[in-house]
Amino acid sequence: MPLNIVVLLKRVPDTESKITIRDNAVVTEGLNFVLDPYGEYGLEKALQLVEQHGGQVTAVLCGPAEAKETIRKALAVGADQAVHIIDPALEGGDAAATSRVLAAALKKIAAEAPGGFDMVWTGKQAVDEDNAQVPVRVAELLDLPHVNSIIEFELGAEGKTARCVREVDGERDIMTTTLPAILTAQQGLGELRYPSLKGIMGAKKKPIADWNASALGLDTATVGKVGAKVEITNLEPPPARPPGKIIPGDAQTAAHELARLLHEEAKVI
Repeated sequence: MPLNIVVLLKRVPDTESKITIRDNAVVTEGLNFVLDPYGEYGLEKALQLVEQHGGQVTAVLCGPAEAKETIRKALAVGADQAVHIIDPALEGGDAAATSRVLAAALKKIAAEAPGGFDMVWTGKQAVDEDNAQVPVRVAELLDLPHVNSIIEFELGAEGKTARCVREVDGERDIMTTTLPAILTAQQGLGELRYPSLKGIMGAKKKPIADWNASALGLDTATVGKVGAKVEITNLEPPPARPPGKIIPGDAQTAAHELARLLHEEAKVI
């Protein structure tokens, strides 16, 4: 049975980028932006499922005009089409506001696709804010089941259920869910693929639909910075780490000195 899979992606600064803060905000000029790594695992699983069962993968990303380049990366590795949610009124939102936008986009996709979508993949969290809230909120808004931190996934024979293995606090549990569902990927779900030259060239021809708040039927008072429930009052980098110490001497002498330092200076024992 062909599958219609949606993947929610996020554009984030490369984790190797040097982050600076100015006027209580992260300076984005000069930053290298990439697809969120956890979202990439969700995209990879979606591509694998379509390769096995047929169907299509739709990538959805909310962001400014510059996000087009990031969306093309998803298309280059195999996504069939994409939706770029772009509207200044939607910027600056928190997890609650972003969830409303993505839920509205999924409703629109379901309404326009015969039979709706079969599942929605996304990352368990984004590496920029690490909230891990949006997928759960979207599931709640759409009244869909949700399984997070998936490291193994097996589609049921009839395509209406799935068996998911989750990684939780160093342990594993197994869950069975009905579909459609919101599914979040954890590292280890699959081996990420790299875009080929053919894929990069082909991505330029794949369709990207631009949707704004009006197209999604959203009241701009409920989304973006205006609709956010959380207000950031102060943003600052973490304090610089103090330099490390090298303790001289043989093992016994160094161990005693280390214990003394941990007790008297670091005060952790």
